[in-house]
Amino acid sequence: MPKALLLENIHPFAAQSLRDHGFEVETRSGALAEDELIEALDGVDVLGVRSKTTVTARVMDARPGLTAVGCFCIGTNQVDLEHAGQKGIAVFNAPYSNTRSVVELVISDIVCLMRRIPAHTHHLKHGLWDKSAKGSHEVRGKTLGIVGYGNIGSQLSVLAEAMGMHVVFYDLEEKLAMGNAQRMSTLNALLEQSDAVSLHVDGRKSNVGFFGEDQFAHMKQDAIFINLSRGFVADLDALKRHLDSGHLSGAAVDVFPTEPKKSGDSFITPLADEDNMILTPHIGGSTLEAQESIGHFVSQRLLDYWFRASTTMSVNMPQMTLRAGTGEARIAHLHVNLPGMLAQVNQILGAENINVTAQSLSTEGDLGYVVTDVSQMPTQKALQALRDVHGTIRMRIIDL
Repeated sequence: MPKALLLENIHPFAAQSLRDHGFEVETRSGALAEDELIEALDGVDVLGVRSKTTVTARVMDARPGLTAVGCFCIGTNQVDLEHAGQKGIAVFNAPYSNTRSVVELVISDIVCLMRRIPAHTHHLKHGLWDKSAKGSHEVRGKTLGIVGYGNIGSQLSVLAEAMGMHVVFYDLEEKLAMGNAQRMSTLNALLEQSDAVSLHVDGRKSNVGFFGEDQFAHMKQDAIFINLSRGFVADLDALKRHLDSGHLSGAAVDVFPTEPKKSGDSFITPLADEDNMILTPHIGGSTLEAQESIGHFVSQRLLDYWFRASTTMSVNMPQMTLRAGTGEARIAHLHVNLPGMLAQVNQILGAENINVTAQSLSTEGDLGYVVTDVSQMPTQKALQALRDVHGTIRMRIIDL
């Protein structure tokens, strides 16, 4: 019976789906540190994490039996993807499942900050009646600057325009503008004309400290700042200085450079005493709808990989979409992308008169992936010969 370990309160649907397909499933509510994770992975075939558990090269080296990692979230920067590929560990995520949830939170942040709802709420909680329109604005007619125009950024663009906002965006790659949104040639050009700036960049290393003192300085007077992307992207000390000086009128921050491992842990930030500030504990995608959708999507990718060897939507493997098998067994052979690998696989099978009923090859970068359906189960000698082929990373045999 294969074993799965799911951490960080992954939606129960994922655990049930895996159990329904024969997995023994252990669930834990919090994240695990490196040594704790190595211990917990003893005998585990499939690991499920969210954003707090880091799957390092040391973890993977210590547990060579680990076959796949499911990131039940958008990002995969918590996993050493290159090393996972070298170890034959497939990694999957859910790049689209919580898009709507994140976008809706950004829209609500924009409205609340423009109307100074956090400040008014704070005053009332402390016994001060401050009925005033000073500093409060409609979002209609204001300019929203979106930094990063991927799945979330582009959908935010659509909803913001529907509310009457003018949208400008900046992205390093060429992106098709949605509606009447305008692409800006430079980040500074976007910052200088935006009444609200929202970050939606990915977790690549080059984005560490991407938005700092210089970028805040280029923002409009009384603009608002929103970050629901990655905690290491924005310099929060610089943000605080620009809020304290009166340059910026408000901010919403959902992600932080250092975050607690589990719910209930203490958390302190110098931004807590700011007047017009929304602080949320990394809940941009944390709606019941989004978490259920993520649980369904990622668990299905893991099941497809385990039972069919399909790598559809894997972030570190050659892409191959596979249906039900056509023979007795399926051989999944992951290897270094070298010439002649397909020929060697077929030579080994041919030497035992094993008929190939279907075969596919896919390569990506340094990796190659051959999946072969055969009419009879190969002998242990043949399977060992496949493992011994120079350049083999991992070979799996799946009963059909």
